Amino acid sequence: MRREGAYKDNPPSPEEYRKKATRQVDLHPITLIQNARTSGGGTVQNVPNGAVTVGPVETWKAENVSIWHPGHHDNPFGQRLTAYMISNKIADSAVPMSLLSDHPSVIFNYYRGGFGVCDVEMH
Repeated sequence: MRREGAYKDNPPSPEEYRKKATRQVDLHPITLIQNARTSGGGTVQNVPNGAVTVGPVETWKAENVSIWHPGHHDNPFGQRLTAYMISNKIADSAVPMSLLSDHPSVIFNYYRGGFGVCDVEMH
């Protein structure tokens, strides 16, 4: 696997990130933990430490990008954050999905039952 060492501590600029094509990558430890939480039954050692990723180069070839949120792969805040960033044209490669703010046709689909609530709690 190839580690993109130049971006170990800081993500590339949105312009640099958009130039990335399909590639083989090592997954960040936090990504492994998140994938274990959302898809791996909580077992980190069962999550592969590498992936082949489709880059923005390929994504921008799509006439439409359809985002589906069933409500179990992200929390309510995360779902709202990505929708907010895309709809308000806030592109930040630290949130790669937000780069879709520059795509001409992004369609959101939410499962209402999984959307949840964003309550503020005082502790």
